Amino acid sequence: MTRIIISGGGTGGHIFPAIAIANALKVRVPGVEILFIGAKGKMEMEKVPAAGYEIRGLWISGLQRRVTLKNLSFPLKVISSLIQADRILSKFKPDAVIGVGGYASGPILRMAVRRKIPTLIQEQNSYPGITNKLLGGKVDKICVAYDGMARFFPIGKIILTGNPVRQDIIIPENKTEALEHFHLDKEKNVVLIIGGSLGAGTINKSVLHYLYQQEGPEHFQLLWQTGNYHYNLIKSNQKIQNREDVHIHPFIDRMDLAYATADIIVSRAGAIAISELCIIGKPVILIPSPNVAEDHQTKNAEALVRKSAALMLKDKETVDNLFGLIKELSADKGLQNELSRNIKNMALPEAASVIAEETMKLIRKKE
Repeated sequence: MTRIIISGGGTGGHIFPAIAIANALKVRVPGVEILFIGAKGKMEMEKVPAAGYEIRGLWISGLQRRVTLKNLSFPLKVISSLIQADRILSKFKPDAVIGVGGYASGPILRMAVRRKIPTLIQEQNSYPGITNKLLGGKVDKICVAYDGMARFFPIGKIILTGNPVRQDIIIPENKTEALEHFHLDKEKNVVLIIGGSLGAGTINKSVLHYLYQQEGPEHFQLLWQTGNYHYNLIKSNQKIQNREDVHIHPFIDRMDLAYATADIIVSRAGAIAISELCIIGKPVILIPSPNVAEDHQTKNAEALVRKSAALMLKDKETVDNLFGLIKELSADKGLQNELSRNIKNMALPEAASVIAEETMKLIRKKE
């Protein structure tokens, strides 16, 4: 029986690609046994079992960038996690170990390399996280989502696979069903605004600013995911309650239908969000979050802007400029078509299957 460990997590951007890879391995390798390794107390300890997989947690966290008491325990956590990782490898005896980034990837992959177990990492962003940068020179293969990653990793190890995405984002061909699901006007274009599951304060502030400035109906309507944290305050706003062309939701479960309604999409620039948007192929305005490590969302967005596959606004410019840009884009069909065509050309929808196959190649090579 083939046994594979998938390690990493900390955020949905690491966890959901990991689950997609696991699902692809199950399809490709009947009877495969998969064990996840995460960090205790992080969201993977809940999300992975919910997806039907076993997970073990390591006592590991990141090194704080400022001087804090938490940093005092960091060396102890590293030593403890390395010992625990080695015990897991000894007992589970994996044929390969996959890392998807996040703190938990480090100990298990480092010990797997020491034991000469085939190893592969998957880097979602155009600017790698610190764990994957440290591991890049040691592992066997590095699956990436963007061109130009040889400045971070050994070129001979790099494979351009794209990012694994959810299978439930494939949009239906019949847009009418999607419009009816959200009670949208069939005669108006739709601007879909998504700031992630928690919402994005700047994007929400931009929409409210626009609604207070603008008088009378526009030629487009808004389908707006506010995030749970912001929803009740926004819903209670009198300016929102009087608008039939603004449809707000704390969280959108049927993203396939939401994408189907959209003529223009406004989004943060997380790696997995961008990978989904490439598959969807709609005109996009990206607003990178400034609150992420190494400003990697800006680098993700710039990779699309360079190929005329998206427009980008800096977070600090969003409140004053977002809806001016939306209006310009909605009036320019030529630009919409160009953005849609170019972003579709960047899509790599089979990423999870390709990564699964690359993993099996490593195992066969070792045999």
